[in-house]
Amino acid sequence: MSAYRGPLGRYLLAATLARAADAGAAVGLVLLAVSPEAGLEHGVQAGGLLAAALTAPHLLGPWVARRLDGAHDGRRVLAAAFTAYGIAIAAASLGLGHVPFPLVLAAAVAAGACGPPLTGGLSSRLAGIAGGRSGPVGAGRAEGWDAVTYGLAGTLGPALVAVLASATTALAAMLSLAAATVVAAGVTLTLPRAEPAGARAEEALTVRAALRLLVVHGPLRRVGVATMLTAASFGALSVIAVMLGPDLTSRAGAGASLVAAFGLGNLAGSGLVTAFPVRGEPERVTTHWVAVMRAALGVCALAPSYPLALAAFALAGASNAPFFTATLAARSRYSPAPARAQVFVSLAGVKVAMASAGTALAGAAGGAGPRALLAAGAALTLGAAAATVVDRRLSPAPQADFQSPNTTPCGSAA
Repeated sequence: MSAYRGPLGRYLLAATLARAADAGAAVGLVLLAVSPEAGLEHGVQAGGLLAAALTAPHLLGPWVARRLDGAHDGRRVLAAAFTAYGIAIAAASLGLGHVPFPLVLAAAVAAGACGPPLTGGLSSRLAGIAGGRSGPVGAGRAEGWDAVTYGLAGTLGPALVAVLASATTALAAMLSLAAATVVAAGVTLTLPRAEPAGARAEEALTVRAALRLLVVHGPLRRVGVATMLTAASFGALSVIAVMLGPDLTSRAGAGASLVAAFGLGNLAGSGLVTAFPVRGEPERVTTHWVAVMRAALGVCALAPSYPLALAAFALAGASNAPFFTATLAARSRYSPAPARAQVFVSLAGVKVAMASAGTALAGAAGGAGPRALLAAGAALTLGAAAATVVDRRLSPAPQADFQSPNTTPCGSAA
């Protein structure tokens, strides 16, 4: 347990702080936009634009990550990104309602461009911090803990914003998030310095080469397809839950409770992964859990009562945790050192984009009904599993991976 009080513990603290701020920022900006202190005539629309401005730049992640791949000291790159994120969201929050809106929007875009290092970029450094010293089981648990930080951040970030906004003001909540990222930057600088991916920045793969790698390298391609399709299915769950809740019970907030059940299930699953690390070839483990996730969505679609629907959504959340951990392990196992951060961030960016697309499609197709949408999600997830199996069988020969001595058979995170 001493490792968790040392570098790994500091890593988890930095990850939780940074990712909670990232998860809560969009909610906080919307709350601030509609608050009287902002004084905006069209607060809802402004908040939506600002939330989108935080998310869309994640697609620029590969270009940001290349700087991390070529850095002699990745800690400084990460700390600079965390600090810039905090400054940008503070500027957007302080300026909202007081300076021209395009300037606020530009600050939100700047924060969004710094978002990828908080997620995939930070996780791409975990193998160098924990893998070599902990052994296979310890490294797998470290990866499970990294997955826990994502779950905690996604739950606690928005919740803390809501609590702080109610107790104080939405502006105070946003400034607290900004401060959290600056603290995370300081903690990141205390982490061990990992060996650089290349001796010079020029030795990092170009963005074009790194993106091509995601297509031509079989295991990365298959994990990428699984990530994209399942993200679309699970990204729609929040919208579907809001529609399904009232169909099952007249209880107020029934849909929100289903979403909360999914989140709690995900946290519980992440906890189990830390106690019982995922083992096996990451690509095959990913396919296995995609099939489990498909079954969980099918159970959600068939749940005849509200209590059973709560249990089904919790099961779906729990199934997502080992799948997520396996995909993180695959990114580390199959990515070459000169493109490690780019691989992590690229797949994370695609996941965010597909989840957003799934949310939008669920809203547009709401007339089909929640059960039909859940069935469609289950079918899409099954298609992801089938696609990976077919692709593996059609591949001419096994392709070499880029596993480093610090990675485990199924371990890494981001």
